[in-house]
Amino acid sequence: MKNKQSTLSILLDTSFILPTLGINVGKEVSKGLKKLDETNAKIYYSQFSILESLWVTSRFLTSQTFNEERFKIGLKSIMKADRYTKVDENPEIFNEALRLQKLGHKDMIDNILYSTSLHLNLKLLTLDTQLKKFIGDKGLKDTLISPNQITKPS
Repeated sequence: MKNKQSTLSILLDTSFILPTLGINVGKEVSKGLKKLDETNAKIYYSQFSILESLWVTSRFLTSQTFNEERFKIGLKSIMKADRYTKVDENPEIFNEALRLQKLGHKDMIDNILYSTSLHLNLKLLTLDTQLKKFIGDKGLKDTLISPNQITKPS
C-alpha cells in the first residue's frame, strides 16, 4: 500500500497576497511565498483579504511606485488562475469572528481569516504575532503557520 502524503491546505493572510498585487511587504513575506511555491500546498484566499488589499493599495494610488497594470494583472491572477482557491465563508465563520471580537481581538479581518481557517480546516499563513498571542492567551485552537514552518514535501 502506498503512503499518501496529505496536501497542506493554506489560507493566505493579506500580507501574503499583496506582493502578487505589486505591493512590497518585506523579505519575510517574500521568503514565505518562495517556500510556499516549492510545496504542493493548496492555496486559499478570502474575499476579505482582497478587500483589505484594496484598503492598503489605496494608500499607494498616487505614489510613483504604484504600478496599476501590475495590480490589475495580480488581482486577475489571484481570482482567475488555478493556483488560488477562493474560500466560501458561511454564517458560522462570521459568528465566530464576532465571538473573537467580544473576546477582545479588534481586527475583524483577522477574526474572519482565523475563523475561516478554523471552520474549513486550513492553516492560516501569517506573520501576525498579536493574533498568535491572542489565540494562545485565550486557549483557542492554533491554526496559524509562519513562513519558517512551511516545509518542502519529502
